[in-house]
Amino acid sequence: MTNNPVAEAPVNGKDLKAGNGRKYRPGRIRERNREKILQAAEEEFAQHGYKGATIQNIAERAGLPKSNVLYYFSNKKRMYSAMFDDILGRWNKVFSDIRPEDDPAEALSSFIRTKVEMSRRYPLASRLFAMEIIQGAPFLMDHLRTNMREWVRGRAEVIQHWIDDGRMAEVDPVQLIFLIWSSTQHYADFQVQILMVENKAEYEQRDFDNAADFLTDVILRGCGLEKPQ
Repeated sequence: MTNNPVAEAPVNGKDLKAGNGRKYRPGRIRERNREKILQAAEEEFAQHGYKGATIQNIAERAGLPKSNVLYYFSNKKRMYSAMFDDILGRWNKVFSDIRPEDDPAEALSSFIRTKVEMSRRYPLASRLFAMEIIQGAPFLMDHLRTNMREWVRGRAEVIQHWIDDGRMAEVDPVQLIFLIWSSTQHYADFQVQILMVENKAEYEQRDFDNAADFLTDVILRGCGLEKPQ
């Protein structure tokens, strides 16, 4: 018997059974531990920066032994890169599967609203990304040149298809993506400024609802589209 949260491999590809008769799913445990570590990493890197963050502190935040954290991520650099992979995947997931046959108003509205919600739920992630970019993207340069560039080009091709079909106004697809990124992340990156200007101590849910409505309306109108009902 072991208290190590790192899961054992299933026997013959099947789930093991614990003493209480419940199925023991190693994959779920690994996934849950990985999520806990990456969440703890966001908090640690946001508070102390890359240089000041330590794997020991991340392990303590995650409630796991340091050895278990190193099982998933062999060093701090790999953990930092994995954290950004997770952040970017989370942000762009809803817009990753758009197709030429999709309704542009529906697709763009969903992307805008999801990005605003991400700013509400994961403000640290947005600020970490902003800090990394401001510093010249030392850890993300390869990702930006490859995966990110390919992702943007793929989405831009679909948007251009909508434009060519006369389904939306003629806009620069890449600039449109930049606009959605920057405007939605503003509510996380510039939270202090917004709260001070609006004389508030903290955000409320309606602030994000209003922001999502406003951005959706303005951006879609600029694209010659109407908000979905």
